Amino acid sequence: MKEYIKGANPYMPLWEHIPDGEPRVFEHDGEKRVYVYGSHDTERTCYCGKDQVVWSAPVTDLTDWTCHGVCYTATNGSILYAPDVVKKGDTYYLYAAENCGGRIMVASSKTPWGPFADPVKTELGFDPGILVDDDGRVYAYWGFCGCYCAELEDDMATIKPGTLHEHPMGHTKAPWAKEDGHFDENDAFFEASSPRKVMGKYVYIYSKRYYTPCPELGVYTENNGFLSYKQSDSPLEGYEPGGDISFNGGEILKNPDGTGTMTYRWGNNHGSIIEIDGKWYVFYHRHTGTDEFARQAMLEPVDVAMDKNGRVFIGSIDYENGEPVSSRPVEMTSQGAHINGLDGYKLISAGYACHIYGGSRQAYIRPVYDVTPNVSSPVVDITSGCTVGFRYIQLGSIPAKSVTAEITALCDLGVNIRLDDYRGRVIASMELKKGETEKTCPITSGVIGKHAVYFEFVSDSDGAIAEFSRFTFDR
Repeated sequence: MKEYIKGANPYMPLWEHIPDGEPRVFEHDGEKRVYVYGSHDTERTCYCGKDQVVWSAPVTDLTDWTCHGVCYTATNGSILYAPDVVKKGDTYYLYAAENCGGRIMVASSKTPWGPFADPVKTELGFDPGILVDDDGRVYAYWGFCGCYCAELEDDMATIKPGTLHEHPMGHTKAPWAKEDGHFDENDAFFEASSPRKVMGKYVYIYSKRYYTPCPELGVYTENNGFLSYKQSDSPLEGYEPGGDISFNGGEILKNPDGTGTMTYRWGNNHGSIIEIDGKWYVFYHRHTGTDEFARQAMLEPVDVAMDKNGRVFIGSIDYENGEPVSSRPVEMTSQGAHINGLDGYKLISAGYACHIYGGSRQAYIRPVYDVTPNVSSPVVDITSGCTVGFRYIQLGSIPAKSVTAEITALCDLGVNIRLDDYRGRVIASMELKKGETEKTCPITSGVIGKHAVYFEFVSDSDGAIAEFSRFTFDR
């Protein structure tokens, strides 16, 4: 039996559903690890769950994640929304959003994985993000369709008098947003405050809600699948436009007229950036299933640079004469921290697809919850014309000879395996009869190296024709 890929995108096991992940690098007992603190989609019919767990990985290998178990349970048994964790002195502080974000508690621990105990009610609000500055001063940021920030007292819970700033940036226009004169059509704050210090600048990362079109990314209606940022020389005011860091709408197809087309069902977003072992990454989440209650943690490498005027660029950066001049969201991939591509000769779950496009209705990744090492999330409700894509697969220096796919055929159908583009060169084709569950077919031309790989499903049937579980290549 071949080994399954692990630590791809999503980077936690496919049965785990951790959205809103705030990454932190902590050194404890001489070991540096990346810790992810997020809410926990366990309720299945609504956002989040009643406990929070901690996952971590060594800074040298972001594909090797370990679960440390439950670190906090709400004091009143309520649903916990997005948390944050910081370290001050020798103590770790978790800001837990009880009552679906309506009551923010701060609890403490002497270890980064908790458990976090002795909770105290704070004066903060929805989606708290905390920054411990270089001088030890602590700042808090929070809000929903309206943002706030302030300096905290030494108790890590109380706002220091005179430091509260309302609306350090404009917010989104939405049916539930207050008509308070603070709307911003271009950089509209929605939620998910996450403050970071980058190259000496204060960077305010947040979830943007576009309510004006963004055609180059295929956005024509209200959309809050973005992580964006603003920057300032001051922690509490003076925030100026930055840009968009990530977007969870999948691979963006480029159209001849300069517009884009999304290939994955977008949904709300939350996360942050962090420097790990000398490289920068954005941590965010995407959606599975048919609602927003089975989200998964994702990461991508990002570029971070500062121009001669002190402006910070984050994302996929364009340079002129070595100087950063613009940035755009990094692409959403299947590979995550496997920066050379997923090993095509291991078993690859269809649940790592970052492109699910076409057909008569929207196919989707069906969430799985069985806590087993080799669980594979299938792509289901596939109709004729649907393509399921993976960016990227590494096939090495020796040409692959065949590809095997585990596909449950709901009728007679054909599958074309295409390279580099969803309409790209066909390197293999297979025919499945109704009831078949697996097929191996030869690769008709030599393929080596790193490529995007797409499975195109074709049939004369009008309904669902297949469920796609996993695939692998052989030399």
